[in-house]
Amino acid sequence: MKAKTKSRTASQSKTKSRSKSTQKGRSKPKATSKATVKSAPQSRKRGGFLRKVLALLAWLCLLAALLGTVSRELPEELQSLPYVPVVAAFTPWFAVLGVLALVLALASRRWFAALLALACLGLQGWWQYPYFVAKTHLDDAAVSAVGESHADTHDSYARVMTANVYKGRASAKAVVEAVRDQRVEVLALQETTKPFVRALKAEGIDDYLPYSQISSSDGKYGNALFSATALDSPADDDVDSSASFMPGGTVSFGDGKTPIRFVSVHTTSPKPGYWDDWRTSLDEVAAMRSHKNDRYVLMGDFNATTDHTPFRNILGSRFHDAAQSSDNGFVFTWPANKPGVPKFAGIDHIVLDQGITAGQVSTLPIPGSDHAALLATIAVK
Repeated sequence: MKAKTKSRTASQSKTKSRSKSTQKGRSKPKATSKATVKSAPQSRKRGGFLRKVLALLAWLCLLAALLGTVSRELPEELQSLPYVPVVAAFTPWFAVLGVLALVLALASRRWFAALLALACLGLQGWWQYPYFVAKTHLDDAAVSAVGESHADTHDSYARVMTANVYKGRASAKAVVEAVRDQRVEVLALQETTKPFVRALKAEGIDDYLPYSQISSSDGKYGNALFSATALDSPADDDVDSSASFMPGGTVSFGDGKTPIRFVSVHTTSPKPGYWDDWRTSLDEVAAMRSHKNDRYVLMGDFNATTDHTPFRNILGSRFHDAAQSSDNGFVFTWPANKPGVPKFAGIDHIVLDQGITAGQVSTLPIPGSDHAALLATIAVK
């Protein structure tokens, strides 16, 4: 009897133990379920906070992109308000902010912001695509002509160059070497000084470009034209500008049958106190569209990009920008003397009259200058 009782007691003990074990096993899913319920709201809160942060960043990038977009299309009277010319000079770079705004808006599900970002990018593409799609092309004869070991001054092609020499601080040797290596036939310089011109001559500029017209409105800084052939009707100032004397001279192409008037251009820089002067000096250059007796090539430091309204007014329906019409992409020339800072603005230009084609547009660093030199091959018809 005792043995049976012990056996039953052991059996009951095992049963209770299994029951407790089963209850413990069943209780674990309940605990897991509660943890899941608690973690879901926290996860949603984190996701909501992250989207808010992304949305804020999207709107900040978008507002900056919109600012650049609007500044580009302002009439020149408003674009010459303080610091607006500086903002407009960054126009192509606002596309980067537009892309960031689009990505952030999509990630944060801000659909209206995404649509605005797309609109900004669409406008940027419309404005900047001419730099990558050529309107005209140089023919093989032009490329071959400027590729010879010596420049041919009797044909209808020429390699031309413009450079701001930064108040005469640029290397005169580097300028002359560029003329020699690039077989330049017409050179425009800005911010020359008498010592700099003497240095050019000491380095042998006359061996390549023996003809020149150098002008200065204040006797200290000036602009200059140098040519491989005689400059007909040279003038101190072709523009009658309030900014500086802009010398001009006529170069004959195609055995003297096609005269082209070259002008070295230097307008006022957009700086505090000179905003209106900047616009006025560009308007004075724009007035040359009405000069019908000559065909022009305007080369120099315009202190404006193609995203500035006053510069586009210079082009009008008559002139075209060599860099913009020759599918060489963006051609930035400034600033060229800031360590670690890439050139981000194309304020130097070679502006061409109708019937003159450009290609092989490029820049070249000139030690000592804050501008890179701008070069192009032109073909005259």
